[in-house]
Amino acid sequence: MTESHDFAPEPDAAAAPNAVVWAEIPVTDLARGQAFYEAVLGVTMKAEQMGPNMAAVFPYAGGAGVSGHIYEGKPAGDGRGPTVSLLVTDDLTQVMERVWTAGGKVLGEVITIPFGRFFYATDPDGNSLSLFRV
Repeated sequence: MTESHDFAPEPDAAAAPNAVVWAEIPVTDLARGQAFYEAVLGVTMKAEQMGPNMAAVFPYAGGAGVSGHIYEGKPAGDGRGPTVSLLVTDDLTQVMERVWTAGGKVLGEVITIPFGRFFYATDPDGNSLSLFRV
C-alpha cells in the first residue's frame, strides 16, 4: 500500500451522513477513565446508565450525533484495539502535555493531512487514540 497524504474522499449522496456514529471505549476504572478523558479533551462528561453498564458520555450536539462513551470493560491494551479519533480544539502541543500529565502516552509527532492535524496516543488502559484538530 502506498502512503498518500492528499486523500480527499468524494461525497456520496446515497451514503449515510456518517459511517461511524458511536464509539465505545472500554476502561478498567470508570472514574479514572473519565478523569483522563476530561483532562485531555477539556470537557465534562456525563455519567449515564447505558444498557447494563454505567458509562461516561462524551459531549455532543444531541439528536443522533456522532459521539461515544467510556464504560468499565476489558480494554485491548497496548494499543492493539481499534483507534478512536477524538476532536480537540486546543493546540496539539498542549493536548500532548495533558495526555502525559493524565497518565496516557503520546506515541509520535503531529501528522498533517488535508483535513487537519493529529497525533497518536494511548489512554492509561492502552486504548489506541488519535487526537485530532481541524
